[in-house]
Amino acid sequence: MDGNGRWATSRFLPRVAGHGKGVEAVRAAVEACAARGVEYLTLFAFSSENWRRPADEVSLLMRLFMVALEREVGKMHANGIRLKVVGDLSRFDDKLQQMIDNAERKTAGNTAMTVTVCANYGGRWDVMQAVQKMLAARAASGASALAGADTFSEDELAQYLAMAYAPEPDLFIRTGGEQRISNFLLWQLAYSELYFTDTYWPDFGADELDKAIASYQQRERRFGRTSAQLVEQAT
Repeated sequence: MDGNGRWATSRFLPRVAGHGKGVEAVRAAVEACAARGVEYLTLFAFSSENWRRPADEVSLLMRLFMVALEREVGKMHANGIRLKVVGDLSRFDDKLQQMIDNAERKTAGNTAMTVTVCANYGGRWDVMQAVQKMLAARAASGASALAGADTFSEDELAQYLAMAYAPEPDLFIRTGGEQRISNFLLWQLAYSELYFTDTYWPDFGADELDKAIASYQQRERRFGRTSAQLVEQAT
């Protein structure tokens, strides 16, 4: 969700105004995705690299996160939406961690849609923590953590990734004109379709979402196969 600050700057507004507008865009995106039958929506809200931003901006983002949880969780629950927050949450203050835990518990049984917020998240961190958990699980079973290391499989590691509960994304959307993944879901995006738009996140409404979906619908998802094989499979 890129471009909040630039959206504000282009309107001669403080960056805080852009982040506030960005929160409104999140609400609109969730509603639009739900209306279109999207079952899993993942939002990259705060990366592990974002701590490098000015301290006052980081503090503001934390406050906005808490305000959003206070205002939106009840509505999400009423609409059957499950909320998950993934990332290294240990760096957040205790109050925010408790709010996240309460929100996840409250919405845990909902099945209409799963909204995941990635906060203090990085794709490399995700892979590393998954490896550490996999080795710890092996050790806990009584086996040497590295015993049979040559038999480690992708499936074994994948179950320890932060988003093991969700399918791999079909479509990756990045707003704001940048054309890179920026350490987001590095493992999970292996076969995702990528869509980049110059539109800043606060302006990314339902119409822009439909453009991204329309672009996706024109893609051919081969997963290593040929177009002819896909035709044969379909018939």
